[in-house]
Amino acid sequence: MNILVTGGAGFIGSEFVRAGLRGQLPGSGDDRITVLDALTYSGNPANLAPVADRPGYRFVHGDICDPAVVDETVRGHEVIVHFAAETHVDRSISGPGRFVRTNVLGTQVLLEAALRHGVRRFVHVSSDEVYGSIDQGSWTEESPVDPTAPYAATKAGSDLMALSFHRTFGMDVVVTRCTNNYGWYQFPEKLIPLFVTNLLDGLPVPLYGDGENRRDWLHVSDHCRAIQLVLREGRAGEVYHIGGGDELSNREITGLLLDACGAGWDRVEHVTDRLGHDRRYSLDATKIREELGFVPRIGFAEGLRSVIEWYRDNRSWWEPLRTRAMLASRDGLAA
Repeated sequence: MNILVTGGAGFIGSEFVRAGLRGQLPGSGDDRITVLDALTYSGNPANLAPVADRPGYRFVHGDICDPAVVDETVRGHEVIVHFAAETHVDRSISGPGRFVRTNVLGTQVLLEAALRHGVRRFVHVSSDEVYGSIDQGSWTEESPVDPTAPYAATKAGSDLMALSFHRTFGMDVVVTRCTNNYGWYQFPEKLIPLFVTNLLDGLPVPLYGDGENRRDWLHVSDHCRAIQLVLREGRAGEVYHIGGGDELSNREITGLLLDACGAGWDRVEHVTDRLGHDRRYSLDATKIREELGFVPRIGFAEGLRSVIEWYRDNRSWWEPLRTRAMLASRDGLAA
C-alpha cells in the first residue's frame, strides 16, 4: 500500500512511520510510506533517522497549506494518514492564527487534493480536546464537540471539514480521537518529557494550578496500532475513540515522576494555571474495542518506566530541542 503520512516527523507521526516500515503494525510489512512535513519547531528529521534507509521510505519537505506541494505529493498514494497539526494548547493561546491556518486550512487543502486524485482512504487524527471538559462519565463518538481552547477549536473544525467530505462527496474518511499520548521522541514541552528532562538535569518542574486536572493516558505505540486498525478495517464516515484506560491527575503523574527520578516535592514549582484549562477529559472507547478488537497493551506504570529510561539514554536527542523550545518561548511562540 502507498501511504502518505502528513506530520510524519512529529511525535506520533514518526512512531507510526517507524513502526509501519519495521512491520510492527497490523498488515504493514509491505507498505511504502511518504512523509510530508514542514519541519516546524516540533518536526525533527532525527525522529525518522532509524528508518531513513528503509526501502519504500520517502521524505518530502513541504507545508500542507501549499496547494502545489500537496497536489504533487498526494498523487499516486492510496491512503493519507493526517497527523500534521499545530498541537500545544499554550501556543494556541498566544498565537491562534497559526493554528487556524495549519489545522483547518491545511486539512482542507489535503482533502481537496485527495478528492482530485482518488485517494482510497483518508484517516484524520484528532484529539479528545474537541469535546471540552466532562465532570463525570465519558464522551462517546456521538457527543457534540464543545472546544474551549483555540487548539481544540481548530481540531474540531478540521474534524468537521473531513467528515463533510465524506457526506458531501462520498469520500472515504475516518476520524480518530485519542486521549493524551506519551512515549519516546515527544517534544520536551509536554508534561511528561518536560518533567522528566528537568528532573534529570536537577531543575524544578512547573505544575499548573492545584494539579488536579485529569487526563487519560495512552502510549504512543498503542495509539499507532489503533490507527492502523482503523486504516485497515474502520468504517467510512465514522469517528473512533482511542484511549489508554489510565486516568490520572497531573499531581498524581508528578508524584510518579518524582519517585522514579529520586526527587522530592521540593522540586515542584506551582505556577498560575493556564487560561481555560479544562478540568477533565474522558473518552468511551467501547466502539473501537467491539468493532476492531483494539485493547491497549502497555499499562501506564510500564510505559512510564520505559519512557524515563529512553530520555535518560537519549540526551543527544532532547537537549537541542529543549534549547529550541526555550528560544521559541522567548520569541513569543509559547505562553
